Amino acid sequence: MKGKWARGIPPRFFAWVIKGHLAVSERPGGYARNHRKVRRHEEILWLRSEGFTRVVSLLPSPHNLHAYDELGVIWSHIPFGPHDDPAVVLADLYVRIKEWLTDGETILVHQEELGDRLMGVLSGYLRWSGMVRSGPQAIAVVEKILGRQMGPAGRELVAMVPNLTGHATEPLGS
Repeated sequence: MKGKWARGIPPRFFAWVIKGHLAVSERPGGYARNHRKVRRHEEILWLRSEGFTRVVSLLPSPHNLHAYDELGVIWSHIPFGPHDDPAVVLADLYVRIKEWLTDGETILVHQEELGDRLMGVLSGYLRWSGMVRSGPQAIAVVEKILGRQMGPAGRELVAMVPNLTGHATEPLGS
């Protein structure tokens, strides 16, 4: 491959939550019936060319993780399906994200699609880490970044953050 196609294409709804460090998108290749193998390949190439060091899949199943291996992209699978306990999953996920960011990694987090639940996960991280002081502030930040409103499913995840293990009590850098 030569030229711009060698670099791939960005995943749909890609956005930086923490510029240069933590990003979010829909699943590379698209979701469900819209998923395309060629598009997945192009999007993973783009992630690799942009310096992402880890892709975190929150899909309930291990679908397409082999595609990251084939293109030499490190991945972590932390299933977060509709029947998983959010308190358990988020406490584990947030600790891992903090460790990866501390180690200098550049991370993309995805679920099947970029919806309320994924918005809540990322807003929750901002609150859990202490980067923002309150749930409403974390929600507003992510809504502004993504250009869409968060519904009840995401807001519930943000509301549970103060009860999670390891929740920061002071903003980072204090």
